[in-house]
Amino acid sequence: MIKTVDIVKGFKTPEARWARFGPYYAMFPLDFAFEVVEKYSKKGDFIIDPFAGRCSSIYAGGVLGRQSLGIEINPVGWLYGSVKLRPADKKFVIKRLEDIFSRRNYYKRASELMPVFYKMCYCDEVLKFLLAARKYLDWRNDNVDATLMSILLVYLHGKLGEGLSNQMRMTKAMGINYSVNWWGKHNMIKPPRINPLEFILKKIEWRYEKGTPNVQESHVIFGDSTIELEQIVQKAKRVGMKFSLLFTSPPYCSVTDYHADQWLRLWLLGGPQSPKSLQGQYKSRFVSKEDYYNLIDIVFGKCADIMDSKSTIYVRTDAREFTLNSTCEILLKYFPDHIVKIVPKPFKNRTQTEICGNKTKNIGEVDIILMKK
Repeated sequence: MIKTVDIVKGFKTPEARWARFGPYYAMFPLDFAFEVVEKYSKKGDFIIDPFAGRCSSIYAGGVLGRQSLGIEINPVGWLYGSVKLRPADKKFVIKRLEDIFSRRNYYKRASELMPVFYKMCYCDEVLKFLLAARKYLDWRNDNVDATLMSILLVYLHGKLGEGLSNQMRMTKAMGINYSVNWWGKHNMIKPPRINPLEFILKKIEWRYEKGTPNVQESHVIFGDSTIELEQIVQKAKRVGMKFSLLFTSPPYCSVTDYHADQWLRLWLLGGPQSPKSLQGQYKSRFVSKEDYYNLIDIVFGKCADIMDSKSTIYVRTDAREFTLNSTCEILLKYFPDHIVKIVPKPFKNRTQTEICGNKTKNIGEVDIILMKK
């Protein structure tokens, strides 16, 4: 029998070893995810998270015997979540690693033409290897490639010795000019010499040392919740499926740009060489109050169509007045027969959310819990 305490406090089981997989901005604390799933659902229940992030809620549900479904629009979070739910066989991942490493020298000229940031961030062997991985790993369609790519994303940047890069933060990628200037100021203009094959092989061996997690049928969809939920609602109605727990944390309005924060990992997935904010129709959702309101209104409205009459709605959100009031208003609109409980969650320490955007007096988060009367 899996014990939650063994998962959230150690690495002794495969479930614990994979639970923390994937550094991600503004991620759920692991103990929080397991606590909510355990308290507000039971084995066999269906759980949904339309803003899944790195999928801690979905993973907790799957490990604890719930059938969980997540949706995530950021490919970095989606990869972390989908891979830890179903990692590929280790021997195939290693074989693919060796294959990509063997192709690195095809990219000698390409690596020489890369901007100075990349040459200061990665040694020549690593940069050639990453360019080969960027070209050949079919992470969208192949589970082995997805597993290897997600492992590369985890260790793409971090403190010296902990990642493939020069000194950097692990969770959030810093800007190009900032990084170049910082490395120069601290006499770190040359990146560490690393053999990427040996480095990643050790990380794979450690990750798989206890095996792979036993997860109930659960998965995460790569896409936009406002679109994907349409098909989920239709399917759920056809088969008579109802979800008993809606457990999520929507992006916080005007606090951060989740694509810019992960720009270097997105580059490895085929994105641009420099930081780009979230583009197109999605960008205004997190800046414009009107668009943000419409986003969560659409998502929670569609979720309401598939929730059981006795379901629990658990939403962690920003404590600022607009975000909190809007979220409460929308939830009450779609779940009028539920009792609302609001639990303040002040930050004990300065968090990335506070440092990178939330400068108001209402520093912290709020848990909004709706249960049937």
